[in-house]
Formats: sequence, structure tokens, C-alpha cells
Amino acid sequence: MADEPYISVVIPLLNERESLPELHRRLHEVLTAFGRPYEILFIDDGSTDGSWDVIKSLRQQDPHVRGFSFRRNYGKSAALAYGFRHARGQIVITMDADLQDDPAEIPKLVEKIESGYDLISGWKKKRHDPLGKRISSKLFNWATSLMSGIRLHDFNCGLKAYRREVIENINVYGELHRFLPVLAHWQGFRVGEMVVQHHPRRFGKSKFGISRATSGLFDLITVLFLTRYSKRPLHFFGVPGLISTFLGLIILAYLTYQRLFASVYLSNRPLLFLGLLLIIVGVQFISIGLIGEMITETQKERLPYAVREVLD
Repeated sequence: MADEPYISVVIPLLNERESLPELHRRLHEVLTAFGRPYEILFIDDGSTDGSWDVIKSLRQQDPHVRGFSFRRNYGKSAALAYGFRHARGQIVITMDADLQDDPAEIPKLVEKIESGYDLISGWKKKRHDPLGKRISSKLFNWATSLMSGIRLHDFNCGLKAYRREVIENINVYGELHRFLPVLAHWQGFRVGEMVVQHHPRRFGKSKFGISRATSGLFDLITVLFLTRYSKRPLHFFGVPGLISTFLGLIILAYLTYQRLFASVYLSNRPLLFLGLLLIIVGVQFISIGLIGEMITETQKERLPYAVREVLD
């Protein structure tokens, strides 16, 4: 390509052979008409249906196409992280390969970024998904919005736009691709939302499963810890530790009073064991927090901070 790309479209995929030619055709039409230099990155996450052969064919037809193939399935977060690392554009668009995301939304996403936002997340206001997936998605979005403090309707929409500084400052692994707006927000980036069109799936089948829904809660806890408490772990573990210890001390104080002044024997008193257990658990929580603080102190020079600008 003669021109350095201004827009990079990163597309993670798994077994989407039938969708790829149509997706490429739509992307080519939209991006060519938009008139900005672009590249399309297909990240094949271990497909077994011949998707990689289709990507190689598209590459031969169109020099804007770049392809990367994993030896096995590592997950969407790994595919996105790899795509972010190799994207060369100043604005990075992510979208799914199943034709449910509409390439026609890309110019509007880019314009939103150019208006001052750092990350724009798509909102599939009218979804064409099975009922179970829609219900679980609503619950997930409600819980994430409540616990993270960032008010978005659709955290997990695959169609998003990022300023380059965002992808250079967030670390994507595990299943944290669902929480990229949260990670960006807590690093001080300006996050917005835009209603996007959502189409019914035409080929293949959804990768959504019950295990994906149940793991969302653990991922949310991970994100909250990483964004709020990674540099002060004692604040995370210390609060439940103090509460547990305090309750245990109250129980033991009550039992001590009964023994000394009411002549009530402590043998066969389950309350005694509960008090001791609460104190032990509380001390363990506080100890974990202190160990975390020591680890944080030793890693202080390596802690990442998102810097907007430097005048030196």
C-alpha cells in the first residue's frame, strides 16, 4: 500500500468462511467511498472450516487485506490483542465477522472519534439474537454499568472505534474484551456510545454459550480489581477483613461477658467457633492485602500509567 493507513479494521473470527467474501465486499465499498487510507486485518483464531484459505484468497485480490492465523483457538481477547499490536492506523475499528455488524457504520464511528472521543462503543438497540442471549446480555450490561460506574447500554458490542492511544494503553487478555470501555474509562479516556444497526446471522452458528455467560461475573470482578484496586490492594481486601475481624471480636466480647458476669459456660457454644472463624478469616484478608501492597511497592516503577502529553 502506498499510503500509511488512517483506519485499521480489526476482525477476529472463528469458522466464518461463508461470511468472509460478503464482509470484505461491503468493507471495500464503504471504506473506498469514505476516502481515507485503510487496512483490513483478519485474525483467524484457529478456524477449522477453511476460513484461512478464504483470507489468503482475499489478500491476493486486495492489498488492503492483512491476515494472521493462530495455530489453535486462543479466544477473542487474544485475537483482538494481536490485531491491536499489528494495526497501523490512527483509528482502529473492531467488528465481528458474522455479518451482524454493519460496515456502513464505520464512517460515523470515525467521525465520532474525530469529534473528540477516544473510544466509541456500538449499541445494538434493536438486536436480532435469540431470546436467551438478549436476556443474559441485558443482565450483563446492567450489572457492568452499575458496578463500573460507566453508563453504557451495550458493553459487549463487537463494533467499536478506538483512538490509537487507547489500544496502546490497555492490556487485553482472558475474556476482558467485553470490558474494554471500562478499562479505557478508568485510564481517563473519553468513552462514548452510538446506536448501530444489527443484522440477523446469515451463516454458521453463534459462539455464545452458558459458560460464556457464567464467566462474565468473574471477569467483571477482575476488571474492577484491576481498574480500582491494582495499586492499592489493601483497600480491596482490607474492608472485608476489618468487618470480619470486628464482628468476631464483638462475638468474643459478648461471650466473655457472659462467662465472667453471668456464669455461662462456653463449652458446646457454636457462637464461640463462629467468632474465632471470623477473626481468622479477617486476619487472612488483611494479610493478603498487605502482601499485595508489598508486591505493588516492588513493582512501582513498572506500573503503567496513561499519559496524554509530555512537555519536557
